[in-house]
Amino acid sequence: MGRRIFGLEYPQLLLVGFALCVAGALVVAVGTSSASFGVYNAGWDGASQLREEASAVGTDSEIVRNTTRYKTVPANGTIAVVLSPDQLYGPGSTADLRRFVENGGTLLVADERGAGVNGLLSGLGVSARLDGRSLRDERHNYRSPALVTARNVTNHPLTRDVEQLTLNYGTAIDIERSGGADSTRPTILVNTSSFAYLDTDSNGEIDDSERLGQYPVATTEPVGEGRVVVVSDPSIFINAMLDRPDNRAFLRTVVGAHDRLLIDYSHTARLPPLVLAILAMRESSALQLLFGAGALGIVGLWGYRPVWLRQPIVGLRDLFDRNGKSSAPETGIDGNEIAALLADRHPDWEDDRVRRVTRGIMMHRHDDGNNG
Repeated sequence: MGRRIFGLEYPQLLLVGFALCVAGALVVAVGTSSASFGVYNAGWDGASQLREEASAVGTDSEIVRNTTRYKTVPANGTIAVVLSPDQLYGPGSTADLRRFVENGGTLLVADERGAGVNGLLSGLGVSARLDGRSLRDERHNYRSPALVTARNVTNHPLTRDVEQLTLNYGTAIDIERSGGADSTRPTILVNTSSFAYLDTDSNGEIDDSERLGQYPVATTEPVGEGRVVVVSDPSIFINAMLDRPDNRAFLRTVVGAHDRLLIDYSHTARLPPLVLAILAMRESSALQLLFGAGALGIVGLWGYRPVWLRQPIVGLRDLFDRNGKSSAPETGIDGNEIAALLADRHPDWEDDRVRRVTRGIMMHRHDDGNNG
């Protein structure tokens, strides 16, 4: 007779173990993301530490999938972060963000592509624009001229405890261009050294047409009762770059000045399917009602077990029994259960007769198992 664990033979245990591994892998796959700047990406290029850093400074965090959320959240005490969006913000979404800022909210926009968010910045009424060309510094950098260390930090509440920022293939902020009719000149928070330049032809070296100079990499500008903070490199907020000086301190200072953090993924596809499903359910009372009804229905079916549900369960049980028959001829009903069934069906039988018939049935099953 083969040894059983939890009532299962070794082949059955292997099958159950394999099924659990597959189920676990599927849960991980639909619950995590490998997308850059993704808050559910724990890799070097993910932003999973954003929420951890917010929690460390006592700020509640929330993921935003639709800009309509800005209409209901209290603007005062709230900071929203837009990291390198995949899609352009349309007029309606931009209006939602602008209204949020005008009512007292803080919006941090970080990107290195000029075409990516300049339309959004224009719609917000600020004058800062992203240049889009790669920023380099041959003298002040971290291991590579493309990893610029910007050390000219303005004395400002948003840069408290910050002595520099370390960029990773970032760009510069152009504050000379005219913004909207109601725009004001931005306040520079962090500047590069005077040895930085914009690599216009992307050849990795300074040419005659490229000039050395100081370039802003972080600015802030008032809009109504709030403000818009622009950072010329979203990479300073990824997991691998938070340890570079003084990116973590900058993030904590900016986020820590607020009660709530909104991580805006309304214009990106960086959320995994499971998270999308959970967020969609939180936002929809109809989906919550549907899920609750479905759960109650499953519980009811399992308790009632109609014929159409019992048949496949019995079939699977028979399949397991057949697979383990050569080493374990027992079916799942022991002698006591057989005796109870006989006594219930033949109440007129004496106890000795019940025991004899039970022994006969058990011996017959044993012989069938040995001959199978």
